[in-house]
Formats: sequence, C-alpha cells, structure tokens
Amino acid sequence: MGLSRTSAIWAVIWPSLRGDPETIWSFIIPLTLSVKPMNQDLRMTSLLTYTLKYLPSTSQWALRFSMRPLSCSSQLRAATAVQAKSKQTLAKPNIRNIVVVDGVRTPFLLSGTSYKDLMPHDLARAALSGLLHRTSVPKDVVDYIIFGTVIQEVKTSNVAREAALGAGFSDRTPAHTVTMACISSNQAMTTAVSLIASGQCDVVVAGGVELMSDVPIRHSRKMRKMMLDLSKAKTLGQRLSLISKFRLNFLSPELPAVAEFSTNETMGHSADRLAAAFAISRLEQDEYALRSHSLAKKAQDEGLLSDVVPFKVPGKDTVTQDNGIRPSSLEQMAKLKPAFIKPYGTVTAANSSFLTDGASAVLILAEEKALAMGYKPKAYLRDFMYVSQDPKDQLLLGPTYATPKVLEKAGLTMNDIDAFEFHEAFSGQILANLKAMDSDWFAQNYMGRKAKVGSPPLEKFNIWGGSLSLGHPFGATGCRLVMAAANRLQKEGGQYGLVAACAAGGQGHAMIVEAYPK
Repeated sequence: MGLSRTSAIWAVIWPSLRGDPETIWSFIIPLTLSVKPMNQDLRMTSLLTYTLKYLPSTSQWALRFSMRPLSCSSQLRAATAVQAKSKQTLAKPNIRNIVVVDGVRTPFLLSGTSYKDLMPHDLARAALSGLLHRTSVPKDVVDYIIFGTVIQEVKTSNVAREAALGAGFSDRTPAHTVTMACISSNQAMTTAVSLIASGQCDVVVAGGVELMSDVPIRHSRKMRKMMLDLSKAKTLGQRLSLISKFRLNFLSPELPAVAEFSTNETMGHSADRLAAAFAISRLEQDEYALRSHSLAKKAQDEGLLSDVVPFKVPGKDTVTQDNGIRPSSLEQMAKLKPAFIKPYGTVTAANSSFLTDGASAVLILAEEKALAMGYKPKAYLRDFMYVSQDPKDQLLLGPTYATPKVLEKAGLTMNDIDAFEFHEAFSGQILANLKAMDSDWFAQNYMGRKAKVGSPPLEKFNIWGGSLSLGHPFGATGCRLVMAAANRLQKEGGQYGLVAACAAGGQGHAMIVEAYPK
C-alpha cells in the first residue's frame, strides 16, 4: 500500500473517527497489525505519519494510554526493599502444600561463547549436578525429573533422561522432556506440582535447557528425500538413477528461525508491530533495556544472583557469572539500526533479549516430605494459570491475560504482590504489557473484563534485572524467574511473588510464589 493510497483511505475514514481516542485506537490497532503492503517500510511510515498528524492532541492520547516515564536514574533509585507484610497464607484445605527447596542455574552466556562446543545435555547435567551439590538431596529419593527445552538436539530428544543419567541419577528414576516455547520450564515446574498434588510423587526435579550455539540445521527437503531413498536403493542402477536427479539447489540448508509457524512472522517483527500499536517510542524501549542491564549489574556485583553455580567447561576455564550484562548509554544504544522492520522500526539488538545458552533446575517437594528430610524451603508454589491468544496480533501479551486470572484464582490483587518477575523478551513487549494491564479500555474491549488489573509498580518489578540483561535460554528462563521471586521475597521480607511470561504461539503463563515463613 503506497503513501497516496494510504492518504485516500485516511481521507475517507477520518471523518467517521471524530477525533475520539478510543475509536482511533480500535481502528489503528487492527489496521497496523493486519495490512499487508508490498513494502513494509511504506506501511510503517504512512500509518504512523498519518496517525500522528491527525491525532486530536498528544496530551489527550497520552492521558488515556500513558505510562510513567522510564528514566534510568529513577528506576535505579526505585530498587528498594519491600516492607514485610502480614498476610493470610494461600494454603488450601485438603490440598498438599508444595514447596521449592532451592534452585540453581548455570551462568547464562551469549551463544557462540564458552558453551559453543557443548551439547544441551551437558548444560542440563551441569544444572542437575549443581542442584545435587546445593541441596544434598539423595539421588534415590527423587521420584521424577522433568526438563523443558525448545530447539531439540536430535541425538538427545529426551534431554531430561540423558542429563539425569549423566548426573548420576538412578536409571530407575523416570524423566521426560516438555516443550512449550519460552515457558517450557514453567510447564516442567507445574507438571511437577501436579504430580505431587495428585500424590503420584513426593520429590520432583524440574528444569530447562537451551543451547543456541549449535542449533540443528537441516538439509533441504529434496536433499533429505534423496538421501533416504539412496539408503533404501538396493542396486547400483537404482542409486545412479537417484543421483542423476540431484540439483545444486538441493544443497540449500533450512536454517532455523525464531518465527511463528502459523503466521511465518518472526517474534522480533511482531514485537515491533506491538510497540507501534501501543505507541511505545524507541527512547522508552532503550531506557527500559538500560534499566534492566543496570539493575542486573548491580545485583551481580552485590552477590544477589545466588542461583548461579560455577561450571567447569571441559577443556576451558570455569564459568562463574552471566556474560550478557552490559550496561551501555542511551547515546550508544541510539546508534543501532532497527533489527526487524527497517528502517522505521524501533526494536534493536540493544532492546531485545539475546540468543543464550544455559540450563536451570529446581527441587520441588511436598511440604511434609521436605520437613521430614530436614529442609527449610524457600517458597510455596501456589496457583498458576496458562493462557493463549491470537498468535498474529497478540503474540506477546500472555502476561496481560494471565495475570488477572491467576490473581483472581488466588484471591489476591496487584497490591498484595511484593515481587514481580516478568520475562523480558523485548523492551517493547514489556512496556506494551504494562500499558495493556493499566488500560480499562483494553480490558473491556479485548479481554472481556470490567476493569483493568493495573500495572505493576516498577519499584517491585524485575529489580535484579531480567531476560534482556541476564539472558534468555528459551527452555530455562521459567526456573530463573521462580527462583528470582523466591530469593527476592526472602531478602526483602515480602510474602507474595508473581511470575509471568509470554511464549511463542500466543501463549502465556503466570504463577503465584509465596515466601516460606521464617
């Protein structure tokens, strides 16, 4: 759609919009998200230019959908301790209390660095070994092991089993692997909760792993078919006949992409459209990313990231900390070019999470079993909720949909939450969720709710950094979020934590974590 055609469309529809922000909003979102022009760049310039030109006033628009400024200095000052509160526990009658005793993770590293010569089960094994060392849990007491992963290594498709055997667990301990995109280890943990709640198990290890340094790259389908047919050919004539059909384009590989199968759109492109739909500027996104890196660096320097365990990489040095935490400056970040929608997009390498290698693991038990074994748990795992939305236009809004549902299920409000830990896929994704959660109009028109749930106060939100800075191994982030919430509640004296994350496929997850009483 060219500029002239866009002008004509606006000339026709503008009188009917009457300058009303809600009407404008309901038109702009679907148009921005669904128009398929011949040139993506022209779509961005035309729609955004005409939107800004004809809006009744910036102040009126901002008043309806605004969010407090994200200056980095103010956010750093906001990272203060939460006062301890006396609230009622979320224990339910006739339902087992389920606790997390402790959790660990390998250092999360940029892909292509120190872990590049390993396999996924090596990292998963390291996380399991670290958990055994941290908790001293007897291996034969563990009833079940569950790991999440996204991009599977074909040689170890059930990476949970291979890692468990490598870590020395009994070959009689069952293990299975789950996949649910970026909430795979969330699914591993909630599966563990379900096994314990149902009485099937007492002690379960849940975790996740991802190795982006060595993702499977496949031959083209034509090449794969030829190779399979050749393996079945019985005579020289059959082999020569097959080989004669070979063409050079058969050698083109199929490269993996972080893209939706149903829409064929990359997640970064979707994040860019989401940021535009919610009127989130490039500066706001860069400021939030700088906040994440600055808070992560502060937490790392103060020794708050206690879930990280050292890992001796075979043939290399011991890795002791995450290597993606890199506070920069807004001036340096502003120099980067858009990564997905060029040249007018706002999502860049600086305000996106990076490809990461890493693994995590947590020890989950029935409370009575934990106490009988002499453990002092860190937290209860309480109510949780999974949601799913349209993977095209609401791909990254999982936290917005899951948060009010899990709060209602637990009988809590946003004011009851002392520690928020949300997955940061992109700055624009986080800020869009915060805006959506703080909008009555969005709640009523898109979620079918009477009122907004409210936006988390930033002084309680991801104050030890997040996926933008710490890294995001797809299958391992969920366990990091839960342990960050549990550790923060212990240190700050809070009672309730809320963990939430979006995932590919338009899915999402949220869970309530309750501090174990001292």
